[in-house]
Amino acid sequence: MTVSTEGMKVNWGSRPWRASVELLSSMRFSISLLTVICIASVIGTVLKQQEPLGNYVNQFGPFWAQVFSLVSLNTVYSAWWFLLILAFLVVSTSLCIARNTPKILADFNQLKENVREQSLKAFGHRAQAALAESPEAAARRIGQTLVQSGWKVKLQQRSAGWMVAAKKGSANKIGYIAAHSAIVLVCVGGLLDGDMMVRAQMWLGGKSIYTGGGLIADVPAQHRLGERNPTFRANLLVAEGTQSSTAILNQPGGVLLQELPFAVELKKFIVEYYSTGMPKLFASDIVIHDKATGEKTNARVEVNHPANYKGVEIYQSSFDDGGSSVTLKAVPMAAASKPFEIQGTIGGSSSLINGEGNSAEKLTLEYTALRVINVENFGAAGNSGGPATAGTDVRKVDLHKAIETRLGAANKTTTKKELRNVGPSVSYKLRDASGQAREFQNYMLPVRMDDNPDSPAMFLMGVRENPADSFQYLRIPADPESSMDTFVRLRAALADPAQREQAVRRYARLAIGADRPELIQQLTESASRALTLFAGADGAGVSVGKAKPVAGLQAISDFMEANVPESERSRAGEVLVRILNGVLFELTAMTREQAGLKALPQDQKTQAFMSQLVLGLSDAPHYPAPMTFQLTDFKQVQASVFQVARAPGKTIVYLGCAFLILGVFAMLYIRERRIWVWLAPAAHSPADTSAEPDVQGRAGHSMSESEETSQATMAFSTNRKTMDGDKEFEMLKTKLLQAPQ
Repeated sequence: MTVSTEGMKVNWGSRPWRASVELLSSMRFSISLLTVICIASVIGTVLKQQEPLGNYVNQFGPFWAQVFSLVSLNTVYSAWWFLLILAFLVVSTSLCIARNTPKILADFNQLKENVREQSLKAFGHRAQAALAESPEAAARRIGQTLVQSGWKVKLQQRSAGWMVAAKKGSANKIGYIAAHSAIVLVCVGGLLDGDMMVRAQMWLGGKSIYTGGGLIADVPAQHRLGERNPTFRANLLVAEGTQSSTAILNQPGGVLLQELPFAVELKKFIVEYYSTGMPKLFASDIVIHDKATGEKTNARVEVNHPANYKGVEIYQSSFDDGGSSVTLKAVPMAAASKPFEIQGTIGGSSSLINGEGNSAEKLTLEYTALRVINVENFGAAGNSGGPATAGTDVRKVDLHKAIETRLGAANKTTTKKELRNVGPSVSYKLRDASGQAREFQNYMLPVRMDDNPDSPAMFLMGVRENPADSFQYLRIPADPESSMDTFVRLRAALADPAQREQAVRRYARLAIGADRPELIQQLTESASRALTLFAGADGAGVSVGKAKPVAGLQAISDFMEANVPESERSRAGEVLVRILNGVLFELTAMTREQAGLKALPQDQKTQAFMSQLVLGLSDAPHYPAPMTFQLTDFKQVQASVFQVARAPGKTIVYLGCAFLILGVFAMLYIRERRIWVWLAPAAHSPADTSAEPDVQGRAGHSMSESEETSQATMAFSTNRKTMDGDKEFEMLKTKLLQAPQ
């Protein structure tokens, strides 16, 4: 039996109706729908789903972001057109099954024993042989042999002989029904577990998406789904020591709240890490409080090991901050700023005022994240302090080694990794009065950037303008007290003209001596000029198009280009930078003395520290905020993110997957084979029909001998032509007809 790709024919209704039914029930329409679903699924896999609109604008631009939103490509699996295609696929495939199943079942037990003996000669696999037994005896022997080999056999006696019809591998046809039924079951399960029920409640039950903010308890009832909602998949955030019974369903443009028949209390969240910093284990010890009975049930939820209560699965999805408290120290980056401490909670905000009077600027400090563990790779070229290779020496290429580095485990790389935990970090945003915000990420502890023991550790202060950008870091060297106080004091001293003048005079006396006053005066003027430019207090350092003076090394570079001939810039620059370093060292010594600290020793460590300090001071004027906040203390509170799901279609999907496996196995690995053997008396066999009796009556003697012999014609067919079919035919020919291969 050949499965038809044509649709169902109906003899009633209008012509468009008959054409629609034929199209909907045709296999070609089902395949087209399945192709569209596959393409949509690929788009949904490649394109991140249910992201904020701003993320799509940043990545693809405003035009394509609007296109994605218009055709719901950012929410493919809950889009109305995707659900409609699934529904049509269910109907179309069901009609295909209903149309072809009766034919398949009718053909299942049909052995086609009524085939004509002349038709056997048209088969590709056929054979003939003379058997030394009567047709009836040969038919019974052949039938018994086939039955013992697992064939379904039927014998038919005809007036001219016996027909043996046999069949094997009928389950191949069941594979068609199972595979197509699997498509229906999986789609039905997907519709039940998808957003169809939620959409139905929104369309028919008066529910609507909530787009506001505030407390969950204040959300009106029209934005809440009841405890008896038959299907949902929502997220539940629970902090340690608290409990929650209201989950959140993310919807395009807002959320819906899902009430649960129980409350989940998080006793403790456990997270373990690999050496790479990737999480190894998420686990939550929870207590489930039944709302109806008050019963408490202890459970443990791990990744891939959910808890089940009253038909609701509780999965460990992720983890988050549960409201950790942090203490931040403000580090001034502008002359008008003063250091202070502030406390806050992750997820909260604080109001700040920068400046005084009418020029005061209102800022909002938003505490966004606390990360206790940060594992970074310091083994890449450039990070470890070693020179980055610019090319490859072909004389040193080891082909065997090059191949080995790319074979083996998937985690093997061609670059060396040096993973280190650099400690806690805090992320926050500073938002101005217009609503514009920058994102900052600062590490609590100083980070050693290379293996040189003389190099100082660095406080890393990261900033970025947009979430899609990478952080750019201001590096502030840690002083001998492992703090950035030396940097802060030096920044304040640079902004004080009296402090700068005192440092210049001190440097000039130490560099020249008291017996040469004329040289002291010249050096004092040069040093004062260099320090004033570096501090950004000289109007000559104003660059074209900028509103404030340029400071740092850039100001000195601009001054050299404007006032020194090009042929003398190199030598003059070396002298000016040497003078600047000397004055800054004396200014650093002055600030440490005023703070009651020991002077820095004149050694390699101090030289490396001063080099990084000069670079940090040079970059500080470009920091886009009047202050940066250093994490000084914190109290971490963990929170678990659970996915709670009631999925009645899960069992249906599992059943569909089982049907699909059985159906594919039956269609690919079970071959339907048929065999026919026509047995006729030798005198009536096709080979003897041309024989004429001789005049002496010897023909009568031949007829009597043929009663104990028969002529056999065998034909063999299979639904797929394979080498196994050829071998099986040869084996059956030998076994049934006793003919040589």
